Amino acid sequence: MIVGLLELELRVPGAQSLKDKRMRMRSLRDRIRNKFNVSVAEVDGGDARRHGSLGVAHVSNEQKFSNQVLSKIVNLVENEPELELVDYRLTFI
Repeated sequence: MIVGLLELELRVPGAQSLKDKRMRMRSLRDRIRNKFNVSVAEVDGGDARRHGSLGVAHVSNEQKFSNQVLSKIVNLVENEPELELVDYRLTFI
């Protein structure tokens, strides 16, 4: 069993409030969860108005497949117009 972990560091440049940031992060989190069937949670930056981090976990029997799924998630986030991907980290256990 392979567990792929992806940590996404995001900036929300247009957020006017914490509520606005959380709404945008929740929208992205729900789209990722529904499209890729992975576990997603906001893991850092909860009190920062324009910064946040999402953690994504994917379980598979092959590292190659898990890497493909997590790479597609990175591509989706990179093309998100309301959020900016600052950095990401992939780890496999």
